[in-house]
Amino acid sequence: MSGNAKLYPCGRVSRRQFIYQAGGGFMGLALGGMFAEAGEVQNAIAGPHFEPRAKSIIFLFMCGGVSHIDTFDPKDNKWAGTFMDAIGFGDNLAPMKRPVIPCLRTFTRYGKSGIPVSDWFPHVGSVIDEIAVVRSMWCHESNHFPAVIETSTGHRGRQFDHPAFGSWVSYALGSANRNLPTFVNLGRPSSPVQLTGGYLGASVAATPFQAGETPIPNLYPPKGGSSAERERQMQLLQTLNQEFRDRYAINSDIQARAKAYELAARMQLSAPEAVDFSQEPDHVKSLYGIDQKETEEFGKQLLLARRLVEKGVRFIQICHAGGGNGAWDAHGDMKAHAPLCRATDQPIAGLIRDLKQRGMLDQTLVVWTSEFGRTPWSQNTTGRDHNPKGYTCWLAGGGIKSGTVHGATDDVGYKAVESPHYYSDLHATILQQLGLDHKKMEIQAEGRTLRLVEEGRPIKEIIC
Repeated sequence: MSGNAKLYPCGRVSRRQFIYQAGGGFMGLALGGMFAEAGEVQNAIAGPHFEPRAKSIIFLFMCGGVSHIDTFDPKDNKWAGTFMDAIGFGDNLAPMKRPVIPCLRTFTRYGKSGIPVSDWFPHVGSVIDEIAVVRSMWCHESNHFPAVIETSTGHRGRQFDHPAFGSWVSYALGSANRNLPTFVNLGRPSSPVQLTGGYLGASVAATPFQAGETPIPNLYPPKGGSSAERERQMQLLQTLNQEFRDRYAINSDIQARAKAYELAARMQLSAPEAVDFSQEPDHVKSLYGIDQKETEEFGKQLLLARRLVEKGVRFIQICHAGGGNGAWDAHGDMKAHAPLCRATDQPIAGLIRDLKQRGMLDQTLVVWTSEFGRTPWSQNTTGRDHNPKGYTCWLAGGGIKSGTVHGATDDVGYKAVESPHYYSDLHATILQQLGLDHKKMEIQAEGRTLRLVEEGRPIKEIIC
């Protein structure tokens, strides 16, 4: 038992504490979900607050910090080679002189909108008329871990108890499919904070999904055991439950927990079907790049995301190149971005095309972002440093004004100077498209009022 677990009479742990200790895995989700059905976890946000434009979110998170300068925010190279006053990031905040390095990418204007996109993203360029590009994002944190916390929770990255954004959505709207989770994570996250339900509880934490025979880790009993052995285990569990009921006389609690297995049974039937691509035509798989080695893994994740949206999952978060600081972290050489762009470019464009041709794009909001951007200067290499002062995100579908560019960074791409938007503005925008008023996204917990969006507003300039 955790040293800080609150003990109750007879050494029992509170039901709420039990959920927290269960963590963000399947059992924590299932138990939390059952307590929610039993009224133990109260939903304090009666959403939606108005007619939603989007029913589901596909949140594409590029782990490590994508260079906006080399992808969606082109700058000329007239300042290349000159030294500029730079502020160190991370643990080194001392001012210094750093040389501006040139951008070696070629930008092409695509579509009717003529929005310029780097040669690293030609497929995304081909669907740019469906996209609203915001070039003026900023955040506070300059180290990966706290920046990920800030971008995924809407709070400064030194506070570790806040729920992930998807957890707030799950908490506010509840499930649209009782057989599947409301908040799903695909891919390896750069930080487990992106998955937690925090003080909202494990019932709204992300459930990890993956393509393949086992969509959810630990959903099935271990292979190799006999049915007779499994039956003995279940009989022992039933005996222990009965003894617990008799000893502590909390029969309703045990019954509520037992119902968790009913949810598990439903998911055992629904989850495998969701990840079964056998009925998908070859041309659809090819659209996502599943027939190519470089794009196969990410393509499968995005195809799975589309299938989960079809089944009513509200928030699908996809973390690309996670682990450590994230592979998009390009201090040494900007060429490190090249294979990552190739791995994601076609699948992203394929997702947008597929959603549109199925009539799903209008009600599905696709968001692409990173925890921060990268600086115009180098660290005496051909790479770029972390830059929280100005970077790019983009959105498509779900009532977003397509084929538009909003905001701008300065001449070298260092700082957001035109219509700057803190990360909470992005959260507020997504919430509005889901029919949620960000000002009402608050609960009373831990003896105080806690909010998702402390400061910010929806980016109205990109909303239809």
